[in-house]
Amino acid sequence: MKVTNLRNGAEIASELKAADTFLKRLKGLMFQKSLNSGCGLHIIPCQSVHTFFMRFSIDVIYVNESLEVVGLDQRLSPYRFGKFRKQAKSVIEVESGVIEKTDTQIGDKLEIQKF
Repeated sequence: MKVTNLRNGAEIASELKAADTFLKRLKGLMFQKSLNSGCGLHIIPCQSVHTFFMRFSIDVIYVNESLEVVGLDQRLSPYRFGKFRKQAKSVIEVESGVIEKTDTQIGDKLEIQKF
């Protein structure tokens, strides 16, 4: 899957994987050595994240059911909690710096394309 910001056409992730089962959500990105450029994880459902047992920082994009951005956590370091976002229905985790690089903002509408 691929995720794009519809406001500015920026590609947020070209290789987005879904974590849509209990076990996939439980594992998330834990214990991975890194997150490759262009890769991301879409966690469904999700309103908050943590980075325990992770070895790298991430950016977290919180979206509602319409894939509208309702919250952002930039450069969330290992062993931290992200903010709880009541409006969020899912989150997209990407490599640290992607939010700034793609100029993603609260209110932006995203599109996820399945291959």
